Amino acid sequence: MKTLFDKIWDAHVVTPESRANPATLYIDLHLIHEVTSPQAFTVLRERGLPVRRPDRTLATIDHSTPTLKDETGEPLYVSEQSRTQVATLLANTAAHGIETHGWDSDARGVVHVMGPELGAVQPGMTIVCGDSHTSTHGAFGSIAFGIGTTQVGHVLATQCLLMRKPKTMAIELEGELSQGVTPKDVILAIIAEIGVGGGTGYALEYRGRVFEQMSMEGRMTVCNMSIEAGARCGLIAPDETTYRYLRGRPHAPEDYDAAVERWRALRTDDGATFDKTVRMDASAIRPMATYGTHPGHAAPVDDLIPDVFGEADERALTYMKVRSGERLSAQNVDRVFVGSCTNGRLEDMRATADVLRGRVVAPHVRMIVVPGSESVKASAEAEGLDRIVRLAGAEWREPGCSMCIAMNGDKAEPGELVVSTSNRNFAGRQGPGARTVLASPETAAASAVAGYVTSVAGLEE
Repeated sequence: MKTLFDKIWDAHVVTPESRANPATLYIDLHLIHEVTSPQAFTVLRERGLPVRRPDRTLATIDHSTPTLKDETGEPLYVSEQSRTQVATLLANTAAHGIETHGWDSDARGVVHVMGPELGAVQPGMTIVCGDSHTSTHGAFGSIAFGIGTTQVGHVLATQCLLMRKPKTMAIELEGELSQGVTPKDVILAIIAEIGVGGGTGYALEYRGRVFEQMSMEGRMTVCNMSIEAGARCGLIAPDETTYRYLRGRPHAPEDYDAAVERWRALRTDDGATFDKTVRMDASAIRPMATYGTHPGHAAPVDDLIPDVFGEADERALTYMKVRSGERLSAQNVDRVFVGSCTNGRLEDMRATADVLRGRVVAPHVRMIVVPGSESVKASAEAEGLDRIVRLAGAEWREPGCSMCIAMNGDKAEPGELVVSTSNRNFAGRQGPGARTVLASPETAAASAVAGYVTSVAGLEE
Protein backbone atom coordinates (compact mmCIF):
# COMPACT_ATOMS: atom_id res chain seq x y z
CA MET A 1 0.00 0.00 0.00
CA LYS A 2 1.43 3.37 -1.04
CA THR A 3 0.78 7.00 -0.31
CA LEU A 4 0.16 9.40 -3.19
CA PHE A 5 3.65 10.85 -2.70
CA ASP A 6 5.25 7.40 -2.83
CA LYS A 7 3.45 6.53 -6.06
CA ILE A 8 4.67 9.64 -7.86
CA TRP A 9 8.19 9.43 -6.41
CA ASP A 10 8.65 5.77 -7.32
CA ALA A 11 7.51 6.43 -10.90
CA HIS A 12 10.24 9.05 -11.36
CA VAL A 13 13.29 7.47 -9.74
CA VAL A 14 16.10 7.02 -12.29
CA THR A 15 18.64 5.67 -9.81
CA PRO A 16 17.58 4.80 -6.26
CA GLU A 17 18.81 6.48 -3.12
CA SER A 18 21.64 4.87 -1.16
CA ARG A 19 23.39 5.69 2.08
CA ALA A 20 26.08 7.51 0.10
CA ASN A 21 24.00 9.13 -2.60
CA PRO A 22 20.63 10.82 -3.07
CA ALA A 23 18.18 9.43 -5.59
CA THR A 24 18.27 10.70 -9.17
CA LEU A 25 14.76 11.97 -9.87
CA TYR A 26 13.37 12.64 -13.35
CA ILE A 27 11.63 16.01 -13.69
CA ASP A 28 8.52 16.35 -15.86
CA LEU A 29 8.21 20.13 -15.85
CA HIS A 30 10.78 22.86 -15.19
CA LEU A 31 9.35 26.34 -14.63
CA ILE A 32 11.80 29.24 -14.92
CA HIS A 33 11.75 33.01 -14.45
CA GLU A 34 14.19 35.90 -14.72
CA VAL A 35 15.71 35.92 -11.23
CA THR A 36 17.14 32.42 -10.64
CA SER A 37 17.91 31.35 -14.22
CA PRO A 38 20.62 33.71 -15.60
CA GLN A 39 23.48 32.09 -13.67
CA ALA A 40 22.30 28.61 -14.70
CA PHE A 41 22.26 29.54 -18.38
CA THR A 42 25.74 31.04 -17.99
CA VAL A 43 27.06 27.73 -16.66
CA LEU A 44 25.49 25.86 -19.59
CA ARG A 45 27.08 28.29 -22.02
CA GLU A 46 30.51 27.97 -20.39
CA ARG A 47 30.33 24.17 -20.54
CA GLY A 48 28.89 24.01 -24.05
CA LEU A 49 25.75 22.23 -22.87
CA PRO A 50 22.29 22.52 -24.44
CA VAL A 51 19.00 22.52 -22.55
CA ARG A 52 18.20 18.81 -22.56
CA ARG A 53 14.40 19.09 -22.76
CA PRO A 54 13.26 22.57 -23.83
CA ASP A 55 9.84 21.02 -24.48
CA ARG A 56 9.56 20.32 -20.73
CA THR A 57 10.65 23.83 -19.77
CA LEU A 58 8.29 26.81 -19.46
CA ALA A 59 9.35 30.40 -18.82
CA THR A 60 7.73 33.65 -17.76
CA ILE A 61 8.73 37.05 -16.37
CA ASP A 62 7.29 38.04 -12.99
CA HIS A 63 9.62 38.90 -10.09
CA SER A 64 11.35 41.95 -11.56
CA THR A 65 8.48 43.16 -13.73
CA PRO A 66 6.88 46.45 -12.68
CA THR A 67 3.13 46.66 -12.16
CA LEU A 68 2.98 50.20 -13.56
CA LYS A 69 3.40 51.41 -17.15
CA ASP A 70 3.97 54.87 -18.58
CA GLU A 71 1.55 56.72 -20.87
CA THR A 72 2.92 54.88 -23.91
CA GLY A 73 2.41 51.47 -22.31
CA GLU A 74 6.08 50.87 -21.54
CA PRO A 75 6.83 49.14 -18.22
CA LEU A 76 8.31 51.42 -15.55
CA TYR A 77 11.27 49.37 -14.36
CA VAL A 78 12.56 50.27 -10.92
CA SER A 79 16.18 49.83 -12.06
CA GLU A 80 18.34 48.92 -15.02
CA GLN A 81 19.19 45.70 -13.21
CA SER A 82 15.53 44.65 -13.33
CA ARG A 83 15.31 45.53 -17.02
CA THR A 84 18.47 43.53 -17.69
CA GLN A 85 17.19 40.50 -15.79
CA VAL A 86 14.08 40.38 -17.96
CA ALA A 87 16.02 40.94 -21.18
CA THR A 88 18.51 38.22 -20.23
CA LEU A 89 15.81 35.64 -19.65
CA LEU A 90 14.14 36.43 -22.97
CA ALA A 91 17.47 36.12 -24.79
CA ASN A 92 18.39 32.85 -23.07
CA THR A 93 15.07 31.15 -23.69
CA ALA A 94 15.01 32.30 -27.34
CA ALA A 95 18.47 30.81 -27.84
CA HIS A 96 17.33 27.43 -26.49
CA GLY A 97 13.85 27.28 -28.01
CA ILE A 98 11.98 27.42 -24.70
CA GLU A 99 8.33 28.46 -24.61
CA THR A 100 8.38 31.88 -22.97
CA HIS A 101 5.66 34.28 -21.91
CA GLY A 102 7.04 37.82 -22.02
CA TRP A 103 5.44 41.23 -22.34
CA ASP A 104 3.72 40.30 -25.61
CA SER A 105 1.97 37.21 -24.19
CA ASP A 106 -1.62 37.17 -22.99
CA ALA A 107 -0.62 34.28 -20.68
CA ARG A 108 2.22 36.09 -18.89
CA GLY A 109 2.05 36.22 -15.14
CA VAL A 110 3.38 35.00 -11.83
CA VAL A 111 4.93 31.63 -12.58
CA HIS A 112 2.76 29.73 -10.08
CA VAL A 113 -0.41 31.31 -11.46
CA MET A 114 0.17 31.12 -15.21
CA GLY A 115 1.60 27.57 -15.23
CA PRO A 116 -1.65 25.98 -14.04
CA GLU A 117 -3.71 28.31 -16.26
CA LEU A 118 -1.91 26.90 -19.29
CA GLY A 119 -2.58 23.34 -18.14
CA ALA A 120 1.16 22.68 -18.03
CA VAL A 121 0.79 21.43 -14.44
CA GLN A 122 -0.85 18.01 -14.31
CA PRO A 123 -1.45 15.18 -11.83
CA GLY A 124 1.38 12.74 -11.25
CA MET A 125 4.12 15.10 -12.40
CA THR A 126 7.38 16.08 -10.78
CA ILE A 127 7.71 19.86 -11.06
CA VAL A 128 10.53 22.19 -10.05
CA CYS A 129 11.26 25.91 -10.23
CA GLY A 130 13.90 28.22 -8.82
CA ASP A 131 11.30 29.57 -6.41
CA SER A 132 10.36 28.19 -3.01
CA HIS A 133 6.61 28.45 -3.59
CA THR A 134 6.65 25.83 -6.34
CA SER A 135 4.79 23.73 -3.78
CA THR A 136 1.69 25.51 -5.16
CA HIS A 137 1.44 22.94 -7.95
CA GLY A 138 1.00 20.06 -5.54
CA ALA A 139 -2.65 21.11 -5.54
CA PHE A 140 -2.95 19.09 -8.76
CA GLY A 141 -1.64 15.87 -7.21
CA SER A 142 1.99 16.38 -8.19
CA ILE A 143 5.33 16.51 -6.40
CA ALA A 144 6.38 20.14 -6.78
CA PHE A 145 9.19 21.92 -4.96
CA GLY A 146 11.56 24.82 -5.21
CA ILE A 147 15.23 24.45 -6.11
CA GLY A 148 18.35 26.62 -5.94
CA THR A 149 20.14 28.31 -8.81
CA THR A 150 22.75 25.53 -9.11
CA GLN A 151 19.97 22.96 -9.30
CA VAL A 152 18.23 25.02 -11.99
CA GLY A 153 21.37 24.44 -14.05
CA HIS A 154 21.31 20.71 -13.27
CA VAL A 155 17.73 20.34 -14.48
CA LEU A 156 18.31 22.45 -17.60
CA ALA A 157 21.27 20.23 -18.51
CA THR A 158 19.96 16.79 -17.51
CA GLN A 159 16.19 17.00 -16.81
CA CYS A 160 17.05 15.22 -13.56
CA LEU A 161 17.81 16.19 -9.99
CA LEU A 162 19.61 14.62 -7.03
CA MET A 163 17.33 14.48 -4.01
CA ARG A 164 16.84 12.61 -0.76
CA LYS A 165 13.33 11.25 -0.33
CA PRO A 166 11.41 13.13 2.37
CA LYS A 167 9.15 11.48 4.92
CA THR A 168 5.38 11.79 4.58
CA MET A 169 2.90 13.61 6.80
CA ALA A 170 -0.88 13.57 6.55
CA ILE A 171 -2.73 16.77 7.47
CA GLU A 172 -6.35 15.87 8.21
CA LEU A 173 -9.07 18.36 9.10
CA GLU A 174 -12.12 16.90 10.79
CA GLY A 175 -15.54 18.58 10.63
CA GLU A 176 -16.69 21.54 8.54
CA LEU A 177 -15.33 25.05 8.12
CA SER A 178 -17.39 27.90 9.53
CA GLN A 179 -18.84 30.53 7.21
CA GLY A 180 -16.29 33.15 6.21
CA VAL A 181 -13.26 30.90 6.73
CA THR A 182 -11.08 30.76 3.61
CA PRO A 183 -8.27 28.48 2.38
CA LYS A 184 -5.76 31.15 3.46
CA ASP A 185 -7.16 30.97 6.98
CA VAL A 186 -6.88 27.19 6.87
CA ILE A 187 -3.21 27.12 5.95
CA LEU A 188 -2.33 29.87 8.44
CA ALA A 189 -4.09 27.85 11.15
CA ILE A 190 -2.18 24.71 10.15
CA ILE A 191 1.18 26.51 10.26
CA ALA A 192 0.29 28.08 13.62
CA GLU A 193 -0.52 24.58 14.90
CA ILE A 194 2.54 22.64 13.67
CA GLY A 195 5.01 25.54 13.56
CA VAL A 196 7.30 26.88 10.85
CA GLY A 197 9.57 23.88 11.38
CA GLY A 198 6.81 21.33 11.86
CA GLY A 199 6.99 20.09 8.30
CA THR A 200 10.78 19.99 7.98
CA GLY A 201 11.86 16.82 6.22
CA TYR A 202 8.30 15.93 5.17
CA ALA A 203 6.04 15.96 2.15
CA LEU A 204 2.59 17.02 3.36
CA GLU A 205 -0.60 15.48 2.00
CA TYR A 206 -3.74 17.49 2.78
CA ARG A 207 -6.57 15.00 3.19
CA GLY A 208 -10.29 14.97 3.82
CA ARG A 209 -13.56 16.63 2.98
CA VAL A 210 -12.41 20.20 3.76
CA PHE A 211 -9.78 20.08 1.02
CA GLU A 212 -11.99 18.11 -1.36
CA GLN A 213 -14.59 20.89 -1.16
CA MET A 214 -12.06 23.59 -2.04
CA SER A 215 -11.77 25.01 -5.54
CA MET A 216 -8.48 24.55 -7.40
CA GLU A 217 -7.64 28.15 -6.51
CA GLY A 218 -8.15 27.38 -2.82
CA ARG A 219 -6.10 24.21 -3.01
CA MET A 220 -3.26 26.14 -4.66
CA THR A 221 -3.33 28.66 -1.81
CA VAL A 222 -2.99 25.86 0.75
CA CYS A 223 -0.20 24.01 -1.07
CA ASN A 224 1.58 27.29 -1.83
CA MET A 225 2.33 27.87 1.87
CA SER A 226 3.44 24.31 2.67
CA ILE A 227 6.99 25.59 2.43
CA GLU A 228 6.22 28.06 5.25
CA ALA A 229 5.79 25.08 7.57
CA GLY A 230 9.26 23.91 6.55
CA ALA A 231 7.91 21.13 4.32
CA ARG A 232 9.58 20.00 1.11
CA CYS A 233 6.24 20.07 -0.67
CA GLY A 234 2.51 19.75 -0.17
CA LEU A 235 -0.03 17.92 -2.28
CA ILE A 236 -3.71 17.10 -2.63
CA ALA A 237 -5.06 14.08 -4.52
CA PRO A 238 -6.64 14.94 -7.90
CA ASP A 239 -10.39 14.55 -8.32
CA GLU A 240 -13.25 15.79 -10.48
CA THR A 241 -12.49 19.39 -9.50
CA THR A 242 -8.96 18.92 -10.85
CA TYR A 243 -10.12 17.29 -14.06
CA ARG A 244 -12.68 20.03 -14.79
CA TYR A 245 -10.07 22.72 -14.22
CA LEU A 246 -7.54 21.25 -16.64
CA ARG A 247 -9.90 20.20 -19.45
CA GLY A 248 -9.44 22.25 -22.61
CA ARG A 249 -6.37 24.18 -21.45
CA PRO A 250 -3.54 24.69 -24.00
CA HIS A 251 -1.13 22.13 -22.52
CA ALA A 252 -3.76 19.55 -21.51
CA PRO A 253 -3.21 16.04 -22.97
CA GLU A 254 -4.74 15.47 -26.41
CA ASP A 255 -6.52 12.30 -25.32
CA TYR A 256 -7.87 13.94 -22.20
CA ASP A 257 -10.32 11.23 -21.13
CA ALA A 258 -7.55 8.63 -21.23
CA ALA A 259 -5.34 10.91 -19.13
CA VAL A 260 -8.10 11.29 -16.55
CA GLU A 261 -8.41 7.50 -16.27
CA ARG A 262 -4.68 7.29 -15.52
CA TRP A 263 -4.92 10.11 -13.00
CA ARG A 264 -7.68 8.36 -11.05
CA ALA A 265 -5.06 5.96 -9.68
CA LEU A 266 -3.23 8.88 -8.04
CA ARG A 267 -4.63 8.49 -4.56
CA THR A 268 -3.22 7.20 -1.30
CA ASP A 269 -4.16 3.54 -0.97
CA ASP A 270 -6.40 2.43 1.85
CA GLY A 271 -4.11 1.08 4.52
CA ALA A 272 -1.07 3.07 3.44
CA THR A 273 0.84 4.54 6.35
CA PHE A 274 2.29 8.02 6.80
CA ASP A 275 5.33 8.74 8.92
CA LYS A 276 3.25 11.27 10.84
CA THR A 277 -0.40 12.35 10.97
CA VAL A 278 -1.75 15.66 12.24
CA ARG A 279 -5.47 16.02 12.92
CA MET A 280 -7.21 19.33 13.52
CA ASP A 281 -10.78 20.48 14.16
CA ALA A 282 -11.88 22.42 11.06
CA SER A 283 -14.80 24.00 12.90
CA ALA A 284 -12.39 25.72 15.31
CA ILE A 285 -10.63 27.67 12.53
CA ARG A 286 -11.54 31.36 12.24
CA PRO A 287 -10.33 34.19 9.99
CA MET A 288 -6.61 34.43 10.69
CA ALA A 289 -3.84 37.02 10.56
CA THR A 290 -0.18 37.07 11.56
CA TYR A 291 1.15 39.26 14.35
CA GLY A 292 4.90 38.48 14.23
CA THR A 293 7.65 37.96 11.69
CA HIS A 294 7.01 34.45 10.40
CA PRO A 295 3.82 32.70 9.22
CA GLY A 296 3.64 30.60 12.39
CA HIS A 297 2.95 33.79 14.34
CA ALA A 298 -0.73 33.57 13.41
CA ALA A 299 -3.95 33.80 15.39
CA PRO A 300 -7.63 34.56 14.80
CA VAL A 301 -8.02 38.19 13.74
CA ASP A 302 -10.37 39.04 16.60
CA ASP A 303 -8.31 37.29 19.31
CA LEU A 304 -5.75 38.84 21.62
CA ILE A 305 -2.14 38.49 20.54
CA PRO A 306 -0.98 35.39 22.45
CA ASP A 307 1.81 35.16 24.99
CA VAL A 308 5.16 34.41 23.41
CA PHE A 309 8.20 32.60 24.77
CA GLY A 310 11.83 33.20 24.00
CA GLU A 311 13.97 36.06 22.75
CA ALA A 312 13.21 35.46 19.05
CA ASP A 313 9.46 35.83 19.59
CA GLU A 314 9.97 38.90 21.76
CA ARG A 315 12.08 40.48 19.02
CA ALA A 316 9.34 39.70 16.52
CA LEU A 317 6.71 41.52 18.59
CA THR A 318 9.05 44.44 19.16
CA TYR A 319 9.67 44.71 15.42
CA MET A 320 5.93 44.61 14.73
CA LYS A 321 5.31 47.19 17.50
CA VAL A 322 2.73 45.00 19.22
CA ARG A 323 2.46 43.32 22.60
CA SER A 324 0.93 40.13 23.95
CA GLY A 325 -2.59 40.73 25.19
CA GLU A 326 -3.28 43.46 22.62
CA ARG A 327 -5.62 43.13 19.67
CA LEU A 328 -4.36 43.38 16.11
CA SER A 329 -7.23 45.81 15.54
CA ALA A 330 -5.31 48.29 17.68
CA GLN A 331 -2.89 48.62 14.76
CA ASN A 332 -3.63 51.19 12.06
CA VAL A 333 -3.00 49.93 8.54
CA ASP A 334 -0.90 51.97 6.11
CA ARG A 335 -0.99 49.74 3.04
CA VAL A 336 -2.91 46.75 1.74
CA PHE A 337 -1.66 44.38 -0.96
CA VAL A 338 -3.86 41.81 -2.70
CA GLY A 339 -1.99 39.56 -5.11
CA SER A 340 1.00 37.14 -5.30
CA CYS A 341 1.24 33.44 -6.12
CA THR A 342 -0.73 32.78 -2.93
CA ASN A 343 -3.80 34.94 -3.59
CA GLY A 344 -3.56 36.54 -7.02
CA ARG A 345 -6.09 34.37 -8.85
CA LEU A 346 -9.52 35.27 -10.23
CA GLU A 347 -11.29 33.84 -7.18
CA ASP A 348 -9.19 36.18 -5.00
CA MET A 349 -10.03 39.19 -7.19
CA ARG A 350 -13.73 38.34 -6.85
CA ALA A 351 -13.47 37.98 -3.06
CA THR A 352 -11.71 41.33 -2.81
CA ALA A 353 -14.30 43.07 -4.99
CA ASP A 354 -17.15 41.54 -2.97
CA VAL A 355 -15.84 43.20 0.18
CA LEU A 356 -15.06 46.53 -1.53
CA ARG A 357 -18.38 46.76 -3.41
CA GLY A 358 -20.23 49.85 -2.13
CA ARG A 359 -17.44 50.69 0.32
CA VAL A 360 -14.46 53.05 0.32
CA VAL A 361 -10.87 52.45 1.38
CA ALA A 362 -9.94 54.47 4.50
CA PRO A 363 -8.29 57.80 3.62
CA HIS A 364 -4.96 56.96 5.26
CA VAL A 365 -4.66 53.55 3.53
CA ARG A 366 -3.07 52.90 0.15
CA MET A 367 -4.37 49.67 -1.37
CA ILE A 368 -3.09 47.97 -4.52
CA VAL A 369 -4.73 44.99 -6.21
CA VAL A 370 -2.43 43.04 -8.51
CA PRO A 371 -3.81 40.23 -10.70
CA GLY A 372 -1.59 37.15 -10.83
CA SER A 373 -1.58 36.93 -14.62
CA GLU A 374 -2.76 38.58 -17.79
CA SER A 375 -5.51 35.97 -17.93
CA VAL A 376 -6.70 36.85 -14.42
CA LYS A 377 -6.57 40.56 -15.27
CA ALA A 378 -8.58 40.13 -18.49
CA SER A 379 -11.21 37.93 -16.82
CA ALA A 380 -11.54 40.26 -13.84
CA GLU A 381 -11.94 43.29 -16.09
CA ALA A 382 -14.55 41.46 -18.16
CA GLU A 383 -16.52 40.99 -14.92
CA GLY A 384 -16.06 44.64 -13.94
CA LEU A 385 -14.01 43.83 -10.86
CA ASP A 386 -11.42 46.48 -11.72
CA ARG A 387 -14.12 49.17 -11.65
CA ILE A 388 -15.26 48.09 -8.19
CA VAL A 389 -11.66 48.23 -6.96
CA ARG A 390 -11.08 51.70 -8.40
CA LEU A 391 -14.40 53.08 -7.17
CA ALA A 392 -13.42 52.00 -3.67
CA GLY A 393 -10.23 54.05 -3.96
CA ALA A 394 -7.77 51.20 -4.51
CA GLU A 395 -5.30 50.85 -7.38
CA TRP A 396 -5.66 48.21 -10.09
CA ARG A 397 -2.23 47.17 -11.36
CA GLU A 398 -0.51 45.12 -14.08
CA PRO A 399 0.27 41.45 -13.28
CA GLY A 400 3.46 40.57 -11.41
CA CYS A 401 4.92 39.51 -8.07
CA SER A 402 4.61 43.11 -6.85
CA MET A 403 4.79 43.72 -3.09
CA CYS A 404 5.28 40.06 -2.23
CA ILE A 405 9.01 40.49 -2.67
CA ALA A 406 9.42 44.28 -3.10
CA MET A 407 12.17 44.07 -5.73
CA ASN A 408 10.15 45.62 -8.54
CA GLY A 409 9.23 49.08 -7.27
CA ASP A 410 6.25 48.06 -5.15
CA LYS A 411 7.25 48.34 -1.49
CA ALA A 412 6.28 49.89 1.83
CA GLU A 413 8.16 52.60 3.67
CA PRO A 414 10.02 51.91 6.94
CA GLY A 415 7.62 51.43 9.84
CA GLU A 416 4.51 51.12 7.68
CA LEU A 417 2.07 48.30 8.43
CA VAL A 418 1.00 46.26 5.41
CA VAL A 419 -1.87 43.79 5.37
CA SER A 420 -0.80 41.40 2.63
CA THR A 421 -2.25 38.34 0.93
CA SER A 422 1.23 37.04 0.16
CA ASN A 423 3.06 34.25 1.97
CA ARG A 424 5.94 35.74 3.97
CA ASN A 425 6.01 38.30 6.73
CA PHE A 426 9.72 38.29 7.50
CA ALA A 427 11.22 41.55 8.72
CA GLY A 428 11.80 43.77 5.69
CA ARG A 429 10.19 41.38 3.22
CA GLN A 430 7.96 44.13 1.79
CA GLY A 431 10.54 46.90 2.17
CA PRO A 432 13.25 47.78 4.72
CA GLY A 433 11.60 48.32 8.08
CA ALA A 434 8.14 47.45 6.76
CA ARG A 435 5.81 45.41 8.98
CA THR A 436 3.68 42.71 7.35
CA VAL A 437 0.43 41.10 8.47
CA LEU A 438 -0.53 38.07 6.37
CA ALA A 439 -4.23 37.50 5.77
CA SER A 440 -6.84 36.40 3.25
CA PRO A 441 -8.11 38.70 0.46
CA GLU A 442 -11.34 39.15 2.42
CA THR A 443 -9.54 40.22 5.59
CA ALA A 444 -7.13 42.42 3.61
CA ALA A 445 -10.00 44.25 1.90
CA ALA A 446 -11.93 44.64 5.16
CA SER A 447 -8.81 46.06 6.83
CA ALA A 448 -8.37 48.54 3.96
CA VAL A 449 -11.91 49.83 4.49
CA ALA A 450 -11.73 49.94 8.30
CA GLY A 451 -8.23 51.38 8.40
CA TYR A 452 -7.17 48.83 11.00
CA VAL A 453 -6.74 45.04 11.00
CA THR A 454 -10.14 43.37 10.99
CA SER A 455 -12.12 40.56 9.40
CA VAL A 456 -15.22 41.00 7.26
CA ALA A 457 -17.34 40.11 10.27
CA GLY A 458 -15.62 42.85 12.27
CA LEU A 459 -16.26 45.33 9.49
CA GLU A 460 -19.97 44.57 9.54
CA GLU A 461 -20.40 44.87 13.33
